[in-house]
Amino acid sequence: MRVVLDGRGLGLAGLIRLADATAEPVVAPEAFERAHRSWRAAGRLAGAGRLYGRGTGVGAHRSVPVDAREETGHGLRLLRSHAGGAGAELPVRQVRAMLAVRANQLLAGGSGIQPAFVTALAEALRLDVHPAVNEYGGLGTGDLTALAQTGLTLIGERPWHRGPDAADASARLPAPVALRPGDALALLSSNALTLAQAALGCHDLDVLLRATHAVAALSLAAVSGSLEAYAAEVHAVRPYPGAARAAAEVRRLLGAPDGPPGTAGRRIQDPFGFRAFPQAHGPALDAADALRRIVEVEVNCPSENPLIAPDGTAAHHHGGFYAAPVGLALDGLNLAVLQTAQLSAARLAALGRPDLTALPAFLAAGPAGSSGTMILEYTAHSALAELRGCAVPASAGHAVLSHGLEEAASFASQAARQTLRAVDAYATVLACELVVAVRALRMLPDPPAVAAFTVADAALPTGAEDRPLTADVTAAVELLPALAGL
Repeated sequence: MRVVLDGRGLGLAGLIRLADATAEPVVAPEAFERAHRSWRAAGRLAGAGRLYGRGTGVGAHRSVPVDAREETGHGLRLLRSHAGGAGAELPVRQVRAMLAVRANQLLAGGSGIQPAFVTALAEALRLDVHPAVNEYGGLGTGDLTALAQTGLTLIGERPWHRGPDAADASARLPAPVALRPGDALALLSSNALTLAQAALGCHDLDVLLRATHAVAALSLAAVSGSLEAYAAEVHAVRPYPGAARAAAEVRRLLGAPDGPPGTAGRRIQDPFGFRAFPQAHGPALDAADALRRIVEVEVNCPSENPLIAPDGTAAHHHGGFYAAPVGLALDGLNLAVLQTAQLSAARLAALGRPDLTALPAFLAAGPAGSSGTMILEYTAHSALAELRGCAVPASAGHAVLSHGLEEAASFASQAARQTLRAVDAYATVLACELVVAVRALRMLPDPPAVAAFTVADAALPTGAEDRPLTADVTAAVELLPALAGL
């Protein structure tokens, strides 16, 4: 499979395929020519007057002139000095996504970078090699440390690392790019890593949010819950897209009609975990859609400072690198996921109550006093606590840097890392609910003949005796993508 990089049309699905090394990049010739025109224009503009970061220092040194004969050496010093990331090395998937984002952004035109860098970035993806990139360094105003480390690798000063599917150590590597004036800042001036992490988090949470429809539907069936709260007419009068979609998916997965439910549930009103599911889950669906739209805008437009005008007649110094739209969207998604995860934990607890299920307490099947699924409430709430930490808005952060010249930051980088952490925590909460819902349905004399139960019943361990449930939760986590596809 191939994914076209043209600076205009890279979507989230294609970016994920490149990150996962299930597709190869193809650079569109017209986009490569666009980047070439931008490079030539930058050279002309630099000859007519100083450009920030090329004929000057950066940050607080913005007014310090750089001799034209020193521009290449200045760029090399810029890469070396900014390659100061710290912390753990990032997973291959995140770094590959960053390489794809940066290549596509450069193909949008406007950076003024030497086009050979685009070729090298695409070649690294094809050969499944990547630079070592450390976790800490970005504040949502440009991923300077990550891209400086990448730049030093592209020019041959740092080694390439091979991905798990790469050829043997003797295989070809991308040819080192000869650094030229203006290349360094043009490469650094981007939030490519933050956007890569945001894209991965958005994709992975979207899978879990779709799986939640199936898990919630199974829990609703296990407590003989009412479908009144999911009726299409209920959501038509309060037309939020996400809530209507959540309700419709539960109806579909349970084989229920779109019209008024034919039979009432066991109670006149169910607990909030069941009755308010569309209202809590819908905003998470909407937030994921909003983040996807923002990421797809950002990866397909130039953000470089200075920005070379499309007609090559001007260089604009601006603040397009300030990633507030991305950071705010990430914070919104993290908060929304917490809301729906809290209802998942509430449903899990409800499934252990005999007054709601008419089944043994905690779905235990052994002698009196057996614990059954009791411990999974603790496990779910432990993961929920992690989610709560991830939902603290990173956008509320503040920093004053570089002698006070840069007096704010979006902290989108921190929000993206919180989203990635939220993926594992939410999957754990959801898996705990799934294990308990399937056990409850197995105990019913006539469990529902729906695909979600058939798939889960076949995949999860059996037996209701007291035993360690870690393997059950692990199997449930692995099953979530399949449930998302139903």
